[in-house]
Amino acid sequence: MIRFFLETSLNGLKKQKLKIWIKSAIQNEGKIAGDINFIFCDDAYLLEINKKYLNHDYYTDVISFDNSFNKTISGDIYISIDMIKHNSIKNKADFSNEFHRVVIHGILHLIGYNDKSKNQKVQMTTKEDYYLSLCEN
Repeated sequence: MIRFFLETSLNGLKKQKLKIWIKSAIQNEGKIAGDINFIFCDDAYLLEINKKYLNHDYYTDVISFDNSFNKTISGDIYISIDMIKHNSIKNKADFSNEFHRVVIHGILHLIGYNDKSKNQKVQMTTKEDYYLSLCEN
């Protein structure tokens, strides 16, 4: 079950379309959607999560906590709406596009993709671009 929690303001969230797109991406990767929680928050909220659980003292756009088992993808994905707004302006990207990129980025982490090395980042971006091309904003 995919759930959405709002710890900040987020207008126009199309929950049903988003769930269908996420489940489709997971199935395309040969996995099954389990319990996935999206927590949409602001920068301060996500910074506290980053400090408390990861010992990182910096802002980020997404943090994924993976509870997946075998082929079932489960976990909590925290997303900063503030950072998405900031990055969409910085990258001259549409907010909706940046939002969906961060959502699928979190899902790809739960599936098992990483972005630590240069090659991993290229693979992650390629996957993001692919799934964004299938997304109906």
